[in-house]
Amino acid sequence: MPDRVDKDAVIYLPGDAQPEELVAIPSFDELTPREIVVELDKYIVGQAAAKKAVAIALRNRVRRQKLPAEMAEEVMPKNILMIGPTGVGKTEIARRLARLAGCPFVKVEASKYTEVGYVGRDVESMVRDLVETSIDMVREEKLDEVAERAEQAAEERVVDLLLPPSPTPMDPANPATPQMESQREEQMTRTREKLRAQLREGKLDARMVEVDVRERAMPSFEIMSNQGVEEMGTDIREMLSGMFGQQKKKRKMTVSEAFDYLIQEEESKLIDMDQVTRSAVERAEQMGIIFIDEVDKIAGRESGHGPDVSREGVQRDILPIIEGTTVNTRYGMIRTDHILFIAAGAFHVSKPSDLIPELQGRLPIRVELTSLGEADFIRILTEPKNALIKQYIALMDTEGLKLTFSDDGIATIARFATQVNEQTENIGARRLHTIMEKLLEEISFEAPDMKKKALKIDTAYVSKQLAEIVKNQDLSRYIL
Repeated sequence: MPDRVDKDAVIYLPGDAQPEELVAIPSFDELTPREIVVELDKYIVGQAAAKKAVAIALRNRVRRQKLPAEMAEEVMPKNILMIGPTGVGKTEIARRLARLAGCPFVKVEASKYTEVGYVGRDVESMVRDLVETSIDMVREEKLDEVAERAEQAAEERVVDLLLPPSPTPMDPANPATPQMESQREEQMTRTREKLRAQLREGKLDARMVEVDVRERAMPSFEIMSNQGVEEMGTDIREMLSGMFGQQKKKRKMTVSEAFDYLIQEEESKLIDMDQVTRSAVERAEQMGIIFIDEVDKIAGRESGHGPDVSREGVQRDILPIIEGTTVNTRYGMIRTDHILFIAAGAFHVSKPSDLIPELQGRLPIRVELTSLGEADFIRILTEPKNALIKQYIALMDTEGLKLTFSDDGIATIARFATQVNEQTENIGARRLHTIMEKLLEEISFEAPDMKKKALKIDTAYVSKQLAEIVKNQDLSRYIL
């Protein structure tokens, strides 16, 4: 995979100077497990054991690609089961991992699937979703490659639209001399270049032009099948597009709108979708990551009645996908043997041992994520690039309001969040969202009309806004 500059790889810690240029991170192939953990540390606080496990799993993929083909086929991914309460970073670890590696990634909820024979999504749809994600990813990469050529071709077409019709040919009785032809061509070239210069300067953006726009005349409908609505619907649409054809219709739009539309049209001409599909299918098979959340909701033995009747059935359906099978998609057959599966669940009520033995065997790496405490919350509020406090400061800045948080104010927010988690349900870092919203409710409401355009959030302000609610357990249950 080529070296790249990843915007997500930049993090500014308190007190650091913010450099203008982006920091280049090593390519995925060069990242050691230790470096992978360092990258994850920029976004997720704590959970060293889970980061270590996923870093090893990711590095093993790189190692496998360097093996001879015969041996590589035999090396299976070591799937991971993350166990820990909600809001401690299970999903975020998997998502950041996929983004770091440039892998196709989908997150699915185990509780959304039903056993074959019940109404609902079947487990194979997670593989189809992965392939769709992979195709979008490869297509975006190809678009970046052809962007410049597409822009040049679109510019030529816009100039053609703006150029007045060429002068009528000369009277046959008085044919044009070569010199006259040369002068006419020279004049046309000068006019084109003048229009091109004006177009690049944006002087023609508001001018109206007529563009041939492709329109699909097609009926819209849905078909239910054992593949699911989304799958059959797309197949039928593709089949009918040939029958109904693509009609062209003239539409008036501004030059800037026409330029954007024509760039898209030229990009679609330059991209070979068959090649994109082949690359995407291979990437999904060899590099795909499927994150199955809420796996504890399908654990537990059957009572034989009630809403839990298909729990074990869903486990049995998921088993062959994780073990390695072939799934039929609209892009062909997809093998799941080398897709990495990361399952996660809180396991409050059930235990990992409540899963069927075969499924337990296919999730050999177990990592337990720890609950977050007050010190963790302080770090979560301030350290990551996407830290909540940085988000609120940026949001208020759009209203011209300079918001600052004192260290003791941040510590008080973290203390209240920990207190509410202990008194009610422990929802981890998600509690910070409710606390912060309640804390800044008045400021968010009044910000556009405030005369004072600088505000500091300290312990006194935090206590004034939240102390009574946190103290009253009944009230905090409903509000926080």
